Amino acid sequence: MSEVDAINKTRGLPATVDSLEADLNRLGIAPGTVLLVHSSLSSLGWVCGGPVAVILALEGVLGSEGTLVMPSHTGDVSDPSPWKNPPVPESWWETIRESMPAYDSNFTPTREMGAIAESFRGREGVIRSSHPSESFAARGPKAAAVVNNHSLDFPMGEQSPLARMCDLDGEVLLLGVGFLNASSLHLAEYRADYPGKKTKQRGAPITVEGERKWVRFQDFELDDSDFNRIGGDFADSTGLVRSGSVGSGHGLLMPQRQLVDYAQGWIEKNRR
Repeated sequence: MSEVDAINKTRGLPATVDSLEADLNRLGIAPGTVLLVHSSLSSLGWVCGGPVAVILALEGVLGSEGTLVMPSHTGDVSDPSPWKNPPVPESWWETIRESMPAYDSNFTPTREMGAIAESFRGREGVIRSSHPSESFAARGPKAAAVVNNHSLDFPMGEQSPLARMCDLDGEVLLLGVGFLNASSLHLAEYRADYPGKKTKQRGAPITVEGERKWVRFQDFELDDSDFNRIGGDFADSTGLVRSGSVGSGHGLLMPQRQLVDYAQGWIEKNRR
């Protein structure tokens, strides 16, 4: 969405740090929460201060005892053979594997995470997990507990920031995006037992003892095609999803552990 489109989308006055903080308070975010945010800046209309204003508003609502978490995935730091958006010629694959710079938690930019997440990863005090493709960034008293010890294998499973969020009774905020963006549902996929569940091998460049190294790791074949159905059923069945306007967009707030538990059962019942 262009800036002109964002202006045209805006209802009334533009969003500001103060107005966004008021909207988030009305949505029900409590001080001290461990909050995982998936977001789309353009969905909020024109925001005075852009992604910085949104981050400051989130931090203002959470307070000094709250911890803000965002995905900082880098899907392009990976083996090129399964790439689809866009695909590259097979003749390039070995060159990419040999020369792609290693993942650097301080330097490597996010990919397709949006302007808010990309701005947040560079915020002072933010720490980022070590996974080359599925990292998360966090800031606050429980940031280290969320992002440390992120496993290379099965990166959205039991040794991931998503699982630590569950341990901490965190909440999920979908800010202008839908359940398709809710990475916590991937944790439910990891935990669920269903007939079509398969493992695969992946690859990425990381730094090992000061040297770049291409490593292989294990993961599951993930499928987000039913995430919107799962989210809708979770909202209808439990009443645990709070919704409200944020800027000129919409926010959905929910407890993460209950979402994951519900999704695990849903997947085991419905997937083949």
